[in-house]
Amino acid sequence: MEFYSAIVTFFQQGGFFIYPIALVFALGLAITVERWRFLKREKERNLKAFDDFLPLLRTDDHEKMTLFTRDNTAPVSRMIGCGLDMMQVTRMRADVEQAMSEGMMESVPRLEQRTGYLAVLANVATLLGLLGTIIGLIAAFTAVASADPAEKSRLLSESISVAMNTTAFGLIAAIPLLIFHAVLSNKTNAIIGSIEMAGVKFLNVMTLNRAIEAGMPKSKG
Repeated sequence: MEFYSAIVTFFQQGGFFIYPIALVFALGLAITVERWRFLKREKERNLKAFDDFLPLLRTDDHEKMTLFTRDNTAPVSRMIGCGLDMMQVTRMRADVEQAMSEGMMESVPRLEQRTGYLAVLANVATLLGLLGTIIGLIAAFTAVASADPAEKSRLLSESISVAMNTTAFGLIAAIPLLIFHAVLSNKTNAIIGSIEMAGVKFLNVMTLNRAIEAGMPKSKG
């Protein structure tokens, strides 16, 4: 109960800018939760899609592989599907790899979407806190200018204490948002890396299959 009362008092004494900072923080939390759930779902989808695709890849059945990539909407499936489509035109590894890179570029923006806003919101929260403190100090000095000399020191210290609440709350909001941004960015990069690794495995297997079809012996070691 005392903790709740302290929070209420903090907001009441913080002035107007406490509320926009709280709104920024709430928006950042909403983005964090949405992105975390989305990235977790995409990671699971990609892992399952590639695990389901591996048996088809080992059979080297292009028709079944193409049908699978068209039915599956996971980013890794779309990327491999672009490579399979290009392989109907040319078997050059560089061309297939370029087509897969284009397919990858279609998926990356969805994975990175909105995560960058967290860093922006963290900066906005910090700046709002500083702005609130500056405006509070201006109002404090203006108020004590006409106050009784004996009361000036007390009024000024109280006003400065209240004005500093906005800076404190701005930092309280900004620090977690920066941490959330770093965590989500790392999670996004890990998913992108896993998709790229799946693409490399696909290319390597397909290259090996072409070598076998051409009658070239497998390299030892």
